Amino acid sequence: MESHYLTVSASSFFYNAPRLHRKHLPSLSAIAGVRNRFTRQVHPNRSELIVKAGRGGGSAEVAVVDGGPQLSRFQVSRGSPVPLGATLRDGGVNFAVFAGNAVKATLCLMSLSDLEQNRVTEEISLDPVINQTGSVWHVFVKVDFKDMLYGYKFDGKFSPEEGHYYDPSRIVLDPYGKAVICRGEYGTLGPDGNCWPQMACAVPFFDNEFDWEGDLPLKYPQEDLIVYEMHVRGFTRHESSGTEFPGTYLGVVEKLHHLQELGVNCIELMPCHEFNELEYYSYNSAIGDYKVNFWGYSTVNYFSPMLRYSSAGTHNCGHDAVNELKLLIREAHKRGIEVIMDVVFNHTAEGNENGPILSFRGADNSVYYMLAPKGEFYNYSGCGNTFNCNHPVVRQFIVDCLRYWVTEMHVDGFRFDLASILTRGSSLYDAVNIYGSPIEGALLTTGTPLSSPPLIDMMSNDPILCGVKLIAEAWDAGGLYQVGSFPHWGIWSEWNGKYRDTVRQFIKGTDGFSGALAERLCGSPNLYQEGGRKPWHSINFVCAHDGFTLADLVAYNNKHNLANGEDNKDGENHNNSWNCGQEGKFVSISVKKLRKRQMKNFFLCLMVSQGVPMIYMGDEYGHTKGGNNNTYCHDNYTQLSILTVTGLQINYFRWDKKEDSSSDFFRFCCLVTKFRRECESLGLKDFPTAERLQWHGHAPETPDWSKTSRFVAFSLKDSIKGEIYVAFNASHLPVTISLPERPGYRWEPLVDTGKPAPYDFLSPDVPEREIVVKQYAHFLDANLYPMLSYSSIILLLTPYVEVSS
Repeated sequence: MESHYLTVSASSFFYNAPRLHRKHLPSLSAIAGVRNRFTRQVHPNRSELIVKAGRGGGSAEVAVVDGGPQLSRFQVSRGSPVPLGATLRDGGVNFAVFAGNAVKATLCLMSLSDLEQNRVTEEISLDPVINQTGSVWHVFVKVDFKDMLYGYKFDGKFSPEEGHYYDPSRIVLDPYGKAVICRGEYGTLGPDGNCWPQMACAVPFFDNEFDWEGDLPLKYPQEDLIVYEMHVRGFTRHESSGTEFPGTYLGVVEKLHHLQELGVNCIELMPCHEFNELEYYSYNSAIGDYKVNFWGYSTVNYFSPMLRYSSAGTHNCGHDAVNELKLLIREAHKRGIEVIMDVVFNHTAEGNENGPILSFRGADNSVYYMLAPKGEFYNYSGCGNTFNCNHPVVRQFIVDCLRYWVTEMHVDGFRFDLASILTRGSSLYDAVNIYGSPIEGALLTTGTPLSSPPLIDMMSNDPILCGVKLIAEAWDAGGLYQVGSFPHWGIWSEWNGKYRDTVRQFIKGTDGFSGALAERLCGSPNLYQEGGRKPWHSINFVCAHDGFTLADLVAYNNKHNLANGEDNKDGENHNNSWNCGQEGKFVSISVKKLRKRQMKNFFLCLMVSQGVPMIYMGDEYGHTKGGNNNTYCHDNYTQLSILTVTGLQINYFRWDKKEDSSSDFFRFCCLVTKFRRECESLGLKDFPTAERLQWHGHAPETPDWSKTSRFVAFSLKDSIKGEIYVAFNASHLPVTISLPERPGYRWEPLVDTGKPAPYDFLSPDVPEREIVVKQYAHFLDANLYPMLSYSSIILLLTPYVEVSS
């Protein structure tokens, strides 16, 4: 989640900060007000079942007493402390959970109907002598677990000043649970209007295998990727998608052909771990509707796919939902598309001391969260708590989770939200414990940035994870900005925020950015080369989910976030945008034409830059959010007269707009993306050298790097295309440029954003293409080319053939 520009005072990210969304979300008083609803009592007609296995390890068969829905006869034995989670074994299930400071643990088993009625079907109290090994509680149970759920109760100190929040009345999720059941339908409140009804994990059962049909990782070289940042629900939720299951994993499957048409070979899914979309649920008078957590950057459980992104909902206790995401990944792979998950290991949905007790806090708050000596929560995430990533238990948890998604779910990599938090020292950081010996001169306090973070070290050298894509959003809300300096072990890539900033500044015509643009076009060697990394370690982007869309970047000078109900105080103020002369939607024809030209300039720049390009969902057809640069809370229509927009679908992909015959931008994007994939020189494994690349100005080989220069051009040798010439004129004045001399050859136009469609990209199917090319003959014969203001071009070197008049 974007946080680069956020200004945070020392007190706001120190340990006693209130839980605030990094974009100034409303307080959690509403959540705190329903905390008492988490209390779960065993049904009065049931007796508490206490099981103590024999010390010899034998099982004790237990007959269930009469009274209400119950499990049939089952067997219980000591169980094993490994692996953590609920694991099928020997005709039963082994349950193991870490809760180091708990003095008592109870396994709660529930049917789906009992969960919906806030009841526990049966409880199994674990004996600390028999069912505890070290800090792990465990038990083995044999019974028919079809359609069964589970959770835990832990007893111990409730002492926030010591970092403990044990409450035996609350049922908490297993951090290693593989499917979380709560509400089956997106946006629907629980019983009695509860936003946080009781949740439980699905118990695994036999005969639930998914048919991968021989699926194997695609293992694309990273330099070959074209990434597409996608929101699962937003992609097909709009009625114009025409999908059978809109807003779901299956809906995405139905639209994978669109990504193939665009030329994308990797999708980056915004958070699909289980989260509560009703977390921010509150009435928003600005739009007459309710806020939701649409983006999903507030994880409840890291092993579980977001259940309400599936068409199956709670059917089959969530197992069908897991299989739907597997099906999406399998079908994407069939179409040559890798799948990367956006993961949020910097904080959880439990927030600070006023947040709910859901899972980690109830199991061992003092281990899972970064705490100050008196139990206060450090807040480097801007969301109230900070995951204690470099604690030995927590980093093992993270690695186990990532391994699960790679081996069981077949994902191809991960993008880590606010990844700089992963480099901060844990609570009770101990170099002896971490490295086996003290570090000379080291005096580390909680949250100190580490040059060799144990977690990053562990992931980078893990035999499974080192083979997938690892991408860092290399900053956090505590002011730690590591673009170009993130600890990487030669493996980690970064969201290159400096690419975004430089390209936005140059394309809109800001003086002083010609030299910086050259660095970005080459893959940012000033950021990555010295540390041993390559151009493909830079994930280049102009727009992402957080901030303006591409269409809004050229239509608004200022954010227009009134629809969020926060008096336009939320969201980023420094967008490096330009409205092309008039603000908003209703503008002159000349401004509209300039805006479209600028959109093409941005997209072309992205596709001719070394590094890995990332496209934000909807930018390929010019999706607008009406100038809202912080749309975290919208899953609805926005109807605001102040926006002069009626029925604006802020976060939904508009398939009707993409198919609109008046929209030619999608065609342009498809052709430019295809061109990039055809060029050997636009996805280099290493930084280009003078042997391959030459810089130019208005005249050949005379680049202008002065502060007033708004022109950048280069020629690039390509083993497939021969040689290409690319130029950007970000000036308000047109210019006629001189082209490099190539005896026996002539430059031929391919792309010119200054021309109307379809002549902006002269593909072979353009009507009367030869006539269009002939119109340039007198310029090209003289080795010249005219460029409009705010335009960009691509020329190809072709053997000279005299063109008759």
